[in-house]
Amino acid sequence: MDNRFDVKKIRRLVVKTGSRIICNDQGLALDRLRALAGQVDLLRRRGMEIVLVSSGAVAAGQKKLKNNSRSLNLKNKQAYAAAGQVSMMTAWEKALATHDIRVAQILLTADDLADRHRFIHAKNTLFTLLEMRVIPVVNENDTVALDELKFGDNDTLGSLVASLSEADIFINLTDQDGLFEKDPRENPEARLITFVEKTSPAILAKAGDKGGSSMGTGGMYTKVRAAGRLAERGMPSIIANGLTRDILPRLMDGEDLGTYFKPSQKPRGSRKHWLAFAARPKGVVVVDEGAAKAIREAGKSLLPKGITSLEGQFLAGDAVSIVEKGISGALGVGLVNYPSHELISIMGRSSQDILDELGYCHSDEVIHRDNLVVYEKE
Repeated sequence: MDNRFDVKKIRRLVVKTGSRIICNDQGLALDRLRALAGQVDLLRRRGMEIVLVSSGAVAAGQKKLKNNSRSLNLKNKQAYAAAGQVSMMTAWEKALATHDIRVAQILLTADDLADRHRFIHAKNTLFTLLEMRVIPVVNENDTVALDELKFGDNDTLGSLVASLSEADIFINLTDQDGLFEKDPRENPEARLITFVEKTSPAILAKAGDKGGSSMGTGGMYTKVRAAGRLAERGMPSIIANGLTRDILPRLMDGEDLGTYFKPSQKPRGSRKHWLAFAARPKGVVVVDEGAAKAIREAGKSLLPKGITSLEGQFLAGDAVSIVEKGISGALGVGLVNYPSHELISIMGRSSQDILDELGYCHSDEVIHRDNLVVYEKE
């Protein structure tokens, strides 16, 4: 055992199945779906709750509509997703019905989770379904999602659903045994990494580039990045081979299969995890060096005096990116207490001037530290 999780504490798990697991060259791989359904049933009999995040709609739709092109525009992807969603959900429903398990479909866009109120509504739906002993099958709503509103890959979606559902572990099933020191398709002697203490830049580098396969949108990079983000939430993850026989019960039996990502000992709470990875900034707040240092090194709130300029229009309560003047890349993200048109009047000034300038003072801070996340450099 390589210092993995305590299996006795696992009560709820999110399982993400990649396109290469539930699809083959002919379309949906029904035998694999049936095998996974049997494993889900076994875990449920042990008292565990399971949420499925299923890729495969676009790939299934392509096969269903007899198009094998590897180059698809957005309209084609949306059409194939529409056709494939029907087949994929029907297949899951039939496979799980043989074990007397009911299913429900949840389709999400990134915008659904970026809005805090919709995030909470989605969470309530998930919890209600689990209370009813119904298995939620979650996928991105590819038929309506525009490129700018997409998660980009189902690994990111899976990690957000794991946080949303307050799971005890995230299991990401792919067609590889896990993360290797080098690409095993090019280096057959490459060594499997069974345990990751921290998702460092060196670990991400071993995952290769950000590209996916012809059948899916996520490569190993997005899987490792998703695991690293959940580690910051305090949640363990495993990347494992979904084609391995009885992979789910064997993992829950404590077998050292796949790559295990250890959770952080100083995790972010649910709200800050959402802010860091799901919220979509509506604008940019540029701060001076002193404010950046206070935020980054001392964990301070952002006061109006430290702001030098703004970009975009936003309302009180919106998420905004925080950027240090003259430095590329965002320092962090936070929820602002004042709208942009009022912030213009008070930026660069003392907190004591807020009341005189605006006629009210909602808060001395523009962004309170409890609503602020500082990014780690990858």
